[in-house]
Amino acid sequence: MNMNSAGGILEGGKRALNRNTETISRRDPEASRRRILEAATNVFAAQGLEGARVNDIAEKAGLNKRMLYHYFGKKDALFSAVLEALYKTICEKTERLDLESGTPNGALSRLVDFVVDYYRENPHAITLLNEENLHQASHLKTSLRIRGMHRPFEEMLQCLLARGEKTGDFRQGLSGPHLYISIVGLTYYYLSNGHSLSVFFDRDLYAQSELEAWRRHIHTTVELFVAA
Repeated sequence: MNMNSAGGILEGGKRALNRNTETISRRDPEASRRRILEAATNVFAAQGLEGARVNDIAEKAGLNKRMLYHYFGKKDALFSAVLEALYKTICEKTERLDLESGTPNGALSRLVDFVVDYYRENPHAITLLNEENLHQASHLKTSLRIRGMHRPFEEMLQCLLARGEKTGDFRQGLSGPHLYISIVGLTYYYLSNGHSLSVFFDRDLYAQSELEAWRRHIHTTVELFVAA
């Protein structure tokens, strides 16, 4: 068999595989969307919005590039979808904490632990949010889904604070967004700048003992912030 024949067989195999992939994709569009979002999340986190290539995302998802355009449109629209999925996950996981049950301080402690654990276990979230902030949140500003998430999320936080104020555990006049931004900020800055800070303070801030010490510091800081 000559090289031309072998190449033709290979290309024919690829075309057949793409046709089969498209057929399966159209039979289960939700599964295909999940695969594309997962692949896009990894590629955008590794390469940034400008560096990411649709071909790389399609290859990682195991789908034809046409399917990406079919489900999400252009690359910017896919990046918006990745951000929406990120915020949706955070909102859903926070809701499952059931901040309305138990003592207010117990609920607040669960919230702190969730934020710390989420960003530790999902470093791509920090990278993606940094990327969006470099673009001045241009994708989030046009997202109707994000606007729909914000109100129930803020109401959940305010309900927790109102409950703590009623029991006398929390001081009056606290802001849900301020509380949440404070918790995320204490987590986010530590994890996103840990390498440079480790050099400056001459210690490994990613060591388990250092991470747990910082978790306790966040708990103490937040408890003092809300205390009556």
